[in-house]
Amino acid sequence: MPVISAPDDFHVEDLYVDLRPTFDVPLFLKCEGFNFAGSIKLKAAASMVAEAEARGELTRDSVIVESSSGNLGVALSMIAAARGYSFLCITDTRCNLVTRQLMEAMGAQVHVVTEPHLTTGFLGARLDLVRELCASDSRYFWPNQHANPYNWMAHYRTTAPSIAKAFPELDVLFVGAGTTGTLMGCARYFREEGLPVTVVAVDSIGSVSFGGPAGPRMIPGLGAGVRPPILDESYVDDVVHVAETDAVRDVHRLAAGGFLFGGSTGTVISGAVRWLRRYRDGESVTAVAISPDLGERYLDSVYRPGWVADVYGDQPQVHEPSR
Repeated sequence: MPVISAPDDFHVEDLYVDLRPTFDVPLFLKCEGFNFAGSIKLKAAASMVAEAEARGELTRDSVIVESSSGNLGVALSMIAAARGYSFLCITDTRCNLVTRQLMEAMGAQVHVVTEPHLTTGFLGARLDLVRELCASDSRYFWPNQHANPYNWMAHYRTTAPSIAKAFPELDVLFVGAGTTGTLMGCARYFREEGLPVTVVAVDSIGSVSFGGPAGPRMIPGLGAGVRPPILDESYVDDVVHVAETDAVRDVHRLAAGGFLFGGSTGTVISGAVRWLRRYRDGESVTAVAISPDLGERYLDSVYRPGWVADVYGDQPQVHEPSR
């Protein structure tokens, strides 16, 4: 029976869903949403805060400030509340209302950027504001999840080893690309351990992380308008770009079977399923995809028919992922 004294002490690490009954491909989904922050971002948040504390960069007068589309903001809100820090989250209009309310319920301040940068989009505008705040007041501490190596180290130390232990014969791993912390931590671990695992990054169409053209993206969590500084493509074996319409369709397909996952999970699954059908169809393969979060925070977006129709139109066609 687990007994904890801090909310970040609890995380379910070894829960997987077999997706074969739903998608007819050999794919296991690692569920990372079962903790008090509700997402995989708890690992990165705890890692970055702990390292900052060890270096003496965080004091009781510090104000943690971070750019987040949602999940890291919730995780930092929880950790800041538990440890007595102030926290300011810089987000944008794509952040779900319930996510903003969760952060505020734990005492965080939330600033919503309403105008994107002309070339780097909402992410660029958020990062510019964070830099301005840090330059204006020395009390601000910016973990900078996009460049902080303790983001990917969290997954090098926890996520990847747990997958390797659960699936010693793993052939393919699918990881969504946002800040690329999870991707880099897992890819580095399997490469440096000498394990023959094909690591496939799953990104959204419209993201510039892997050199694609910028475009509108409405599902928070995956993709970026600015290339993540911690991304090293030499560790990535393949990249799949997924249309958001396909992500929405596949996450609804899961929900119809009783599994409610987030929009970014839909992107990862959509890319993984189509990659397996294209490149490993009929083969005996062991494949795992990582689910960053659950679906409750998306009830007013990807699970609301009116939102889907307004954003994507009626019954969009399925797209094959581009490489």
